[in-house]
Amino acid sequence: MTIASTIPAFCQGIQYFASPELEEYGQQPAIASGKIAIESPREQKAVFQTLLAADALRYLTLQITASKASGHPGGFASITEAIASLIMLGYKNIITEVGHHAPGFYSSMFLDRSLETMGISTVTQLRERFREMHGLLGHLSGQIPGLLNPAGPLGQGQHFAMAGAKLHPGVLFPVTIGDGGLGEPYIMSSFAHFHTAYPEITNFLPILVWNGFSQEHHSMVSTKTNQEMIAYWQGNGFAEVILVNAKDFDDRNQPGEYVDSTEFSLPARLKFTQAVLEATDKAAQSALGGKLTVLIVKQLKGAGVHARGAKSHNLYGHHTLDNEEIITALKARALPIEAWQLVRTNFERAAGGPAASVVVTERELPLPELGELPLVEFPLKAEQKVATTVMGELVAHVGKKDPNFIVTNADGNAASGINNINVALKILHPTTDETYFQGPKGQVYEPLSEDACAGLAAASALFGARSLWCSYESFAINGLPIWQTVTQAMAELRRPTPATVALFTAGALEQGRNGWTHQRPEIENYFAAMMRNGNVFPLFPCDANSIQVCYQWALDSKNKGITITASKSPLPVLSTFAQTETALAEGGFMLQETKGKQMVVFAVIGDMTLIPVFEAATILENQGIGVRIISVISPRRLYRPTDVAWEESTQADGQFLDDSGFDRLFGGDALIGVTGGSSAMLEPVMLRSKSARDVFAWKRGETTASAAQIMAYNGLTGENLAKRAIELL
Repeated sequence: MTIASTIPAFCQGIQYFASPELEEYGQQPAIASGKIAIESPREQKAVFQTLLAADALRYLTLQITASKASGHPGGFASITEAIASLIMLGYKNIITEVGHHAPGFYSSMFLDRSLETMGISTVTQLRERFREMHGLLGHLSGQIPGLLNPAGPLGQGQHFAMAGAKLHPGVLFPVTIGDGGLGEPYIMSSFAHFHTAYPEITNFLPILVWNGFSQEHHSMVSTKTNQEMIAYWQGNGFAEVILVNAKDFDDRNQPGEYVDSTEFSLPARLKFTQAVLEATDKAAQSALGGKLTVLIVKQLKGAGVHARGAKSHNLYGHHTLDNEEIITALKARALPIEAWQLVRTNFERAAGGPAASVVVTERELPLPELGELPLVEFPLKAEQKVATTVMGELVAHVGKKDPNFIVTNADGNAASGINNINVALKILHPTTDETYFQGPKGQVYEPLSEDACAGLAAASALFGARSLWCSYESFAINGLPIWQTVTQAMAELRRPTPATVALFTAGALEQGRNGWTHQRPEIENYFAAMMRNGNVFPLFPCDANSIQVCYQWALDSKNKGITITASKSPLPVLSTFAQTETALAEGGFMLQETKGKQMVVFAVIGDMTLIPVFEAATILENQGIGVRIISVISPRRLYRPTDVAWEESTQADGQFLDDSGFDRLFGGDALIGVTGGSSAMLEPVMLRSKSARDVFAWKRGETTASAAQIMAYNGLTGENLAKRAIELL
């Protein structure tokens, strides 16, 4: 143990140091002052210092995880040579789909001084704040200085890499992918879809961490031969597949197909490191040069840490800094003080400075002005209008003003009443089809994959661009995971970014003939739960006027997740712009009120669901009972401030309807909530109301001949609503 006063301040907290052996290649940093990368991947000084960096990352990763006996050191340990190579070559816009690699990424951000932005200047502080609130989250978060993306669920990082590549031509976006994560169904699919639509955009670089294990078991690709793995990527369209196999450099005769390079002799380690460094350089140049490229590094999971293989994945309660396995591994990876200084200097100089000051997500992406939206306020109760089509006109305007803007839709805009978007912005596909408004240039991305659609749209928004994800409400569930990840990341982001906006059309009530497979509005349960996160706003416009105001508000919003759910059927125009503007602030507005001996209030979510409510109102009014119909546009506004974690959100929105306003809208003798979707959306109303109350909501789907029939099947009829209202009175 070295006395703290004899080491650089940033090294305070490092427990073990090695004797100096730096005479030949460690006298000067391999990245010279004023430079942003090494001169050559074949220069021996650069190779040696890349090896030092790889071991520094291993050491820090293991020490900070052991400091909390918690975390995942093994996977990252098998790819440190590639991470070190990227940084030494000057590439810092590094993304991952592996949340388990968080401690390794935090270590690299510490070494290049990015974490000083959040008050972490020493290894002691790095250890203290790992896996602590307001510190370094257990899995990757986009709020950490220098890191570009969140990574919790596997199989999502590729979306951020492709969005970054699209928005920043000429910038390389490497993305590490675990061989466990490769088993997620969408990774290769989303690469293929993107490459079909954007064949000229190749400046993203998947780096496969092929270590043989997925979590704490063998990965499903662990049995592939090297040729089979190469063929797999080639078969999925990758023109350049570069594989570096640690076993080719093993001079210790390790058994099995996956070996640990830290067990090699120093000359063999240097050869392996040089091979990774050269392969990384070649892969980067290939990706930047227009070839779809993948780099594969094959090395045993847990290389150089406390365990190998499956056991290296997790630390458990006994894996403290006093544990013999941990102590042995840290001593084996220990570096001289001078080596730590070399690594830090190289990492800080690489790419022109700390990642926290040079990566693309550390600044706002400039957005073009949209000018005045072509809003059209239709007269009330005149001609029926399709709300989605009306919104499509606004979307077309946005696309024409903003070349980075994209619209994504797996099922196709034409099927959702928004073919006018296709006409204006064109579907992007290499095959020209004029009847479908499709060609090799366009802003509408229509792969038949909800994950690909939600992924590119949401990732683009997180990276600072405007986007719109369109979907059938029934099928959006397959795109929800990445959208949810992005909304959570937006809530803690350190910069403003456009809201991630979704338009969900063809609700369950319109899907009679298609049956229950297309009648699944239960996704609203997710959005209802997410409203309590603080930055998620499900919107339910009541007509073609209302949807325009909702979309205008969404375009002006920052760091929010906004869903707009509307029918694609012609429906009456019932509201003015001003009423929805009020509702976006107060949660809802009064659509209709008649006085009577008692007052029944209907809190209605949706547009088509108003039809049976008006029928019920007529029945009740004929009996002398007063009726007030409230169109609930933004249910999140109807919560109490203490119900929602809004203070913790970036661009915090603490606007809620106060008690007097709530009583003005919903006060009465009886209250009935009505929705064609999830009853959970009405929770804020039911929580606050003091009236006798009940809810009519979606139950399940069935093949029917009309919307009225499917509503009746779910109990949503005027007769049922009126009957229950009278019972409550």
